[in-house]
Amino acid sequence: MPKENKPYPEFSYDEHARSCAPDAFLAQTRRTVQGVPVSDEQIQMIVDAIVNGLDFKSSDVLLEIACGNGALSRFLFRSCKGYLGVDISEHLISVAKKNFEMLPHFRFLMQGAKVFLQQEEQPEKYTKFLCYAGFQYFSDDDAVDILSMIYRKFCNVQTVFIGSLPDKDNAVDFYTSGCPTTQEMSDPMTAIGVWRAKDDFKRLARLAGWEVQFSTMPPEFYASNYRYDAVLSR
Repeated sequence: MPKENKPYPEFSYDEHARSCAPDAFLAQTRRTVQGVPVSDEQIQMIVDAIVNGLDFKSSDVLLEIACGNGALSRFLFRSCKGYLGVDISEHLISVAKKNFEMLPHFRFLMQGAKVFLQQEEQPEKYTKFLCYAGFQYFSDDDAVDILSMIYRKFCNVQTVFIGSLPDKDNAVDFYTSGCPTTQEMSDPMTAIGVWRAKDDFKRLARLAGWEVQFSTMPPEFYASNYRYDAVLSR
């Protein structure tokens, strides 16, 4: 089928990351404000939110999808016994392997999230699950499939942290000159991905069997006014 013509640009994290300097880790994953990398204090706020939300134990093995280049993931290694980060971007995973992988316990793998979850032969070894600033790049159908597979197949995962979700109800705080069309805000292939209100996300999570609690970052966090976090439990 011919590619659909859209009145807005699509976005590729892999292509964007390749355009950045090899050591511009925050720029590669667009953890920036107006092109300037966020501060160490902002990164620590993210790490604290994840650690508190997942309530790590020293015996935990963490699975992360859409892990990017591992620049954020590395700060979680001290909180758990093992880690696997999965991302579909060949370039971002190559950066992660070169700079942050610590074999044999803290590894990165290039693979699509759904394919990995379907093919993983030892799902029982994972006890916590994370997707930070990446879940909005999955369609509703894929989001339900992913959450359902974790619920059914990854039986020892009791807690899931889905972070930095764009809040449709607060999109006007980001798009100060006027919101895009509903079509654009529902497209996972854009730079921001899918904007979902909390009720939208709760519906998807409950279809997969999860209960949800929401939280927002402190006011001093750079995206606190239009993003939220979700902690899923059985």
